[in-house]
Amino acid sequence: MASADFSRTETDHMRVILKRYLGALAAGVMSLALAGTAQAQTCGNDASGFSNWVNAFSAEAQANGIQAQTLQTAFSGLTYATQTISLDRNQRSFRLSLDEFMQKRGADAIVSQGRRHKEQNANLFASIERSYGVPSGVIIAIWGMETAFGRFMGDQSAMSALATLAYDCRRSDFFKRELYAALQIVQSGELTPGQMRGAGHGELGQTQFLPSNYVLYAVDADGDGRRDLINSRADALASTANFLRSHGWQPGAGYQQGEPNFRAIEAWNAATVYQQAIAIIAQRIDG
Repeated sequence: MASADFSRTETDHMRVILKRYLGALAAGVMSLALAGTAQAQTCGNDASGFSNWVNAFSAEAQANGIQAQTLQTAFSGLTYATQTISLDRNQRSFRLSLDEFMQKRGADAIVSQGRRHKEQNANLFASIERSYGVPSGVIIAIWGMETAFGRFMGDQSAMSALATLAYDCRRSDFFKRELYAALQIVQSGELTPGQMRGAGHGELGQTQFLPSNYVLYAVDADGDGRRDLINSRADALASTANFLRSHGWQPGAGYQQGEPNFRAIEAWNAATVYQQAIAIIAQRIDG
């Protein structure tokens, strides 16, 4: 019990820090955190200013509750992630037709393998549906689409990816929020920077949670006192259901496009073709 209590306390603290940062960002007062941190508000489209940005951001982060030791640990070996920038500039699959996207992402294989996972983990999925109201097909479709059922979670440094995207001019504010959340995960002791590896945009775990979603929606489903979306299948899948429920999932309602629960799938990923594929694959799995 002591371990579980510690986890809840740390989770609450993580949420407080993240919300504090988000509130400051929304109010436009982040530049007041330190007199000398104006550099942290700049951005760049190549690696030339990255080191200076990291230094300025580190000062800003300390002013907003991130400990110096956390920053030293998290930013050790930090590099400008050229591969992440390339991925971010070339997300062409979301511009495919639905049929093309389904074929490219291996929908038939996800359905076939997903049905086996549903049968092999029947008790787990039944427990998740009782707790969150989300049927197994939807969770399995996301699990299969994101990481081929946990087999390919990515090998890129999430910390380098997030820092690079926070520095990059395209979506600086969005990824600064994610970088703060990642630092809070490290500060809480839930994950080490070495464990935080993903597909290139800082996503973590078997269903690829962005760090802010990890902070807000991850759950300890296996009861070991920590939220581990990388190594714990139960934690990863229950957390996915918790995310959907937190975004309006209604138990028993439909989830195809135009039905009530499709809105929760829309919250998972902004690409329409991805949303449609998840709904269709899920329906085929639940059959």
